[in-house]
Amino acid sequence: MNIQLPAGVRVFERGWLSANNILCTGKGPAALIDTGYATHSQQTVALLQQALGERPLELLLNTHLHSDHCGGNAALQAHYPELRTLIPPGQAEYVRNWDPVALTYTPTGQQCPPFRLDGLLLPGSEIALGDLVWEVHAAPGHDPHSVILFEPSSRTLVSADAMWENGFGVVFPELEGEQAFDEVGATLDLIESLRPRIVIPGHGNVFTHVTESLAAARRRLDGFIASPRKHAGHAAKVLVKFKLLELQQLGMRQLIQWANATPYFAVVHARWFGSAGFEPWVLQLADDLVRSGAAGRDGDILFNR
Repeated sequence: MNIQLPAGVRVFERGWLSANNILCTGKGPAALIDTGYATHSQQTVALLQQALGERPLELLLNTHLHSDHCGGNAALQAHYPELRTLIPPGQAEYVRNWDPVALTYTPTGQQCPPFRLDGLLLPGSEIALGDLVWEVHAAPGHDPHSVILFEPSSRTLVSADAMWENGFGVVFPELEGEQAFDEVGATLDLIESLRPRIVIPGHGNVFTHVTESLAAARRRLDGFIASPRKHAGHAAKVLVKFKLLELQQLGMRQLIQWANATPYFAVVHARWFGSAGFEPWVLQLADDLVRSGAAGRDGDILFNR
């Protein structure tokens, strides 16, 4: 389906290791929303060079600071020295005094090169990107500090990981013992109240069937509320799949070593799966990914599929 985006808005759909990148151009500042994962950063730079030509990228925004949304920040800052970078306020201090633990990169076993921030993307404010003015809305749940962006004249929503075509991102605060499912529901209610016509998600296709996607997201949320253990198991498999997307393959011993060194696995295992041994549980996660078709296995090698 060919969806007509607002003038000056271009989406680079990046697959699931990197979040989608949204480029806004016009008479105002050339701006990019989200930058993908670190291992794709040179591809991100190349995409921007091809799209902008000699024009510099002037403004960079992150909807939230998960590694797949800001892993290209450092490379873009190096390529465009005058680039201004704006982030949501909640983790600003951890960026200023770079803390990969508080920023969740160490706990999730992911990487993100340090980058600078130049200002804050404040909920309740408006920001000019290209020729359009976007509203900034708080969107906690998947990440407590996340924002979404809404352009009211075209009713276009940049939904980040608050809503995808068929769901939403892992609710990470729940893994740490915080109650965040209600925040996911409140953010879905906010999205419904904005009445978007076009949704540009953090991952996957741009879409317009918003009512159906909201209903699917709420069904998924209801399932997780009914069984937090199901959500925790899903989250653990997502982390393994993400690592497979990054490395493409892992030996089973390498998988166990990585899981042992990645704190979120210990947290999830202890809270919900402690009746099973740690190694058998991690191996079961791999088996589940193979069974679902998200991974393949050749002897001792688990590979991405």
